[in-house]
Amino acid sequence: MSGKVPNRDPLHRKYRELKLIAKGLLFTEHPVVAHVIPIRRCNLACGYCNEFDDYSKPVPVEVMKDRIDYLARLGLSALVFSGGEPLLHPQLEELVAHARSSGLLVGLITNGYLLTVDRIQKLNAAGLDYMQISIDNIEPDEVSVKSLKVLDKKLRMLYEHATFGVNINSVIGGGVRNPEDALTIGKRAVELGFSTTVGIIHDGRGQLTKLSVLEQRVFEQLRRMGKTSYARFNKFQDNLAAGKPNDWRCRAGSRYLYVCEDGLVHYCSQRRGYPGVPLSEYTREDIRREYYTKKDCAPFCTVACVHKVATLDNWRNPQTLPDPAAGLEAAPQLVQLRRSALTPGKVKKKLQVVNAE
Repeated sequence: MSGKVPNRDPLHRKYRELKLIAKGLLFTEHPVVAHVIPIRRCNLACGYCNEFDDYSKPVPVEVMKDRIDYLARLGLSALVFSGGEPLLHPQLEELVAHARSSGLLVGLITNGYLLTVDRIQKLNAAGLDYMQISIDNIEPDEVSVKSLKVLDKKLRMLYEHATFGVNINSVIGGGVRNPEDALTIGKRAVELGFSTTVGIIHDGRGQLTKLSVLEQRVFEQLRRMGKTSYARFNKFQDNLAAGKPNDWRCRAGSRYLYVCEDGLVHYCSQRRGYPGVPLSEYTREDIRREYYTKKDCAPFCTVACVHKVATLDNWRNPQTLPDPAAGLEAAPQLVQLRRSALTPGKVKKKLQVVNAE
């Protein structure tokens, strides 16, 4: 195997990541991470995934640039392109370069199938900071074709040509046939010098599917394996693997934003529909309100990207507003109030009046 291309300015990238964390610790009225969807379509159809279709067109590049610019004006620190399969967007590299020019840390979540040497080099030139690929098994099956057998040649390409950081995420739970496959995948990631994480597959609302004894054993081995990443700086997954709830403050809609292909802001990929406000109309008042909104799905949530962002704020500012998406009697009134410029305290007082009625 030929020598790996040195990461371009890895110390500068780490410095920018540390700035992101410092800013997040010092200030609370800006989004830290946003996942944006440049295309909903995917070239695969994994059995556990509800985040794709097989027909959507790419979001026009100028529309995506406007969304990126608006997020930067809100004070965003890191932007992650997701999907669907973002590599299906023909101008993705232009979007990556635009986000970098806005001062953002830029990541990409991909299934890896469409990677070529030329595409990797274009992503290098665009300034991509991080890429994550999820590999579900060694041999493709009816649940997923994101297999090490198919993707290993893509991993070798990344080893030889990528100047951005690479994380390989293996998964357990949710119908994955052979949990031990995750160990083989993790070992291969470490061998290539990549960071490695493990995800617990969730149901359609991002909720926990309890792990079996074998899956828990595999999970523990993976946690101890090789290089770590920011994803390991919390105990969320430890509790979930054991089937225990987490006591935390989900800041989705505030510190974490999920912006769908239609340009609407949602709590996360599994709670699409709330707040459901166009990004172009999303304000710091929305950010403040959702910062104080308690999400009823939080205890058994497995959406790791939201967990990571919450570690910046879990120690401060309790959430005092009820979840408008939880089927409460006051939900319609809450949704109506979501576009108001009321402070959290005034919203709470208004809700007391609504509930009294």
